[in-house]
Amino acid sequence: MSTFHWARKNIALYNAAMLFIPFFDLFCGGRRRPVFFDIDKTCPELRRLDEHREDIRRELEGLLPCQDQMPMYHQLDTDLIHASGRFHRDKRWNVFMLFSYGVKPEHNRMLAPRTTALLDGIPGLAQAFFSILDPGKSIPAHCAPTRSYIRYHLALRVPQTNPPSIRVKDQVYTWKLGESVMFDDSWEHEVINHSDGIRAVLLVDILRPMRWPASWVNRFFYYLGCRWYGPRIGRNANNFQIKL
Repeated sequence: MSTFHWARKNIALYNAAMLFIPFFDLFCGGRRRPVFFDIDKTCPELRRLDEHREDIRRELEGLLPCQDQMPMYHQLDTDLIHASGRFHRDKRWNVFMLFSYGVKPEHNRMLAPRTTALLDGIPGLAQAFFSILDPGKSIPAHCAPTRSYIRYHLALRVPQTNPPSIRVKDQVYTWKLGESVMFDDSWEHEVINHSDGIRAVLLVDILRPMRWPASWVNRFFYYLGCRWYGPRIGRNANNFQIKL
């Protein structure tokens, strides 16, 4: 399929996701929906990642010397062109993709086998990757186009001097080494980063728990993501096969 046809399909999926926001708001609380979530109540299976944070951190540390070979986020997903490629363009937001809507980049997963085995046990997994910010790389305010997922971060490397923070709606969280957090990135959010070192997290998106029929509609959108979004991300990720 040509790049043009991939782009048309992804634009259609993006627009459909936007159209269904009022429907999903009926089931997730709308303007009263949570900003941050209790992991134990929302998806306790994610605690397995917390328990094995040292295994995950070791795999990340083995990859970081090859950061120059990793794609920047907008090279996988052009929707992130402003946040990744144009804002603080002299600094990088790198992504090491491990799972995207049913697609499992084989080369990447071979380089992080313990992490990917743990991820395969997470129910409702939508996307997962190592997210790596250069020193001083901030991310401007933006929000996801859908309510379909919620986001988990496990902090694997955090600078001690001026550790970066994320503002989600009107609440601010500062990453702490080894600590996890879950939030709704359909709220406006931004990263404020004046640090002098790399910030790296394992980022995991899971399908938002919702009652029927919203849960069924959400699964349908996941299916569309598996058809159109995941394959594009996987194909782009395969263009950046790092060599240790």
